[in-house]
Amino acid sequence: MGFLAFLVIGGISGASAWIFYPGQANRPKLEKLLLAAFLGFVAALGSSYLGQYFALFQSGQMLEWLSAIFASCLTGCIFTALAK
Repeated sequence: MGFLAFLVIGGISGASAWIFYPGQANRPKLEKLLLAAFLGFVAALGSSYLGQYFALFQSGQMLEWLSAIFASCLTGCIFTALAK
C-alpha cells in the first residue's frame, strides 16, 4: 500500500469519526477536523509498518488494509471522544 492509500484511508476515517460522533450540535472547527484526519493517517501508517515489522503480514495483503482501517477508525473515535 502506498503513501496515498494511507492518506485517503486515514483521512476519511478520521474525519468521518469527527463528523458522525455524537456530541455538540454546533459546526465543527476546521482545525480539529484536520487534526482528526491527520491522526487517522498516522494511525493507518503506523499500523501498517508495525504489522510488517512484527511479520503479521506483508505489504499489499488484505490484513494490512484491515489493520489500517481499524487503527485509523479507533484513533479517530478516541480523539473525538476526548476532544468533544
